[in-house]
Amino acid sequence: MSINKVYIETYGCQMNLADTEVVKSILNNKGYEFTENINKANVVLLNTCSVRDNAEQRIYGRLGNIKNVKSKNDNVVIGILGCMAERLRKDLIEDKRVVDLVVGPDEYRRLPEFIDSAFAGEKGIGVKLSKTETYDDIIPYREEGLSAWISVMRGCDKFCTFCVVPFTRGRERSRNLDSIVREIEQLSERGFKEVTLLGQNVNSYNDNGNDFADLLAATAEVDKTMRIRFTTSHPQDLSDKLLYTIAEYSNLCNYIHLPVQSGSNRILELMNRTYTIEHYLNLIDKARKIIPGVSFSTDIISGFPTETEEEHKMTLDVMKKVRYDGAYMFKYSPREGTKAYRMKDDVPEEVKAIRLSEIIDLQQKISYEINRELIGSTEEVLVEGFSRKSDDFLAGRTGTNKVVIFPIVEGVSAGDYVDVKINRATSATLFGDFIQRSNIKTTTDKLQRTA
Repeated sequence: MSINKVYIETYGCQMNLADTEVVKSILNNKGYEFTENINKANVVLLNTCSVRDNAEQRIYGRLGNIKNVKSKNDNVVIGILGCMAERLRKDLIEDKRVVDLVVGPDEYRRLPEFIDSAFAGEKGIGVKLSKTETYDDIIPYREEGLSAWISVMRGCDKFCTFCVVPFTRGRERSRNLDSIVREIEQLSERGFKEVTLLGQNVNSYNDNGNDFADLLAATAEVDKTMRIRFTTSHPQDLSDKLLYTIAEYSNLCNYIHLPVQSGSNRILELMNRTYTIEHYLNLIDKARKIIPGVSFSTDIISGFPTETEEEHKMTLDVMKKVRYDGAYMFKYSPREGTKAYRMKDDVPEEVKAIRLSEIIDLQQKISYEINRELIGSTEEVLVEGFSRKSDDFLAGRTGTNKVVIFPIVEGVSAGDYVDVKINRATSATLFGDFIQRSNIKTTTDKLQRTA
C-alpha cells in the first residue's frame, strides 16, 4: 500500500502555525509523510483563519486553484481545517464540492479517521467544540530550527463583539504547566533558542492555581539562554505580578503585545473590551516603571460601527501617548455570528480606508523615530540567518523584537547571540556592525559541553 503524502498550507495567526504542527504530529504517528509540492500530494489541507473577511476570501480563491489539482487526480482528498471549517462547514462541503472534509480546531485527533472516510467516498465533518481539549499530550511535529510556537491555552471567554474566536475555538482552557515545561526542555535539548507562548488571552492562563506569571517563571528557568516571548495579552488581566516576573528574568523578552483596538471609551464599550483608555494608559506607565526598556506593540481596528471622526482622532492620540514600536492595523470587518454583526456597519469603506491610512502613517512615523533613537546603541541580537535580500548580510532580532541587519562575519551563524552597534534605521529595520559575540552562554555551547 502506498504511503499517503500530505501537503498543508497555513493561514492566519501564530496559533494556526502551532496547530499545523499538532496536525502534522497526529498524521505522522499514523504513518503519513509530508511534501512541499502540492502536485505530489494525495491529501491537501488548508489550515484556515476566520478573523477577517479577506482571510476567508483568500481561502475561497485558493480552493478555485486547487480544483485543478483534483481534476488531474481523482484520488486527492481536499480538507479545510481550523476556524473557517467550524464557521462555514455547510458552505464548504455542500456548495464548494471540491472540499471532502472540514475539521475544526478541537477535532484534529480524528483527522486520520476523516481522511480514511474521504478516500472511501464519504464527506467528513468534525467541528464540535470541546471544553477540555488542549492537545497537551501531543508533541508538535517540528523541523530543526531556532524558534518555536507553543500553544499554552485554547479558546477565549472575552466575547469581544467583533471577534469570532469564542465561536470557532470555544471557551478558555489551559494546558498543564508541567507539559509545557517538558516541551520547552525538549526544545532546549534540540538547540532551539526562542519560544513564543501562545494564547488568545495568555493573561488568563490558569492551571490548578498556577497563573501566567507562574508559567513564565517556570519556562524561564528551563534554559537561561533561551528567549521566552508570549502573545496575546488582554489589558483587563495584565497583573503587577506578571510585570515583575518579566522584569526578574533576563531571558523573558521585554516586549508586550497589548491590543488597544480603539482610543474611545464608547467604542471600547461597544466592543466589550472591558477596560477604559485610562486603565490602559495606566498599565503602560506601570509596565515602563517596572520593566526598563520595555517595548509595546498593539492591534487597532479602524471604522468600528458608529465610530466618529473625533473618536478616530482619539485613537491617534493614544498612539502618540503610548508610542508603540509596532502595530497590526485593520479596517473593521463584520463577522457573521458576532454581536457587532448585528450593528449597522455605518462607516463608509472609503472613510475606513482614509482613517486606516492615517493610523498606518502615524505608526510608521513613530516606529521610525523610536528606531532612530537607537542609532549609536549596542543591541544584543539572536542571529536567525541570512538577510532576505542578500547573503552578504545576516539578520536577527533583539529582545524587543526589532529586526537587525549586519554584514556577515566569519564564524557567526544562525543561533549565535551577538552584540551589534546600530548605525542606521528605518521604521521596520535596524542596521549595524558586529561588535562581538554576546557573553551569554548559548544552548549550543551547553549541548557541546554535555555531549
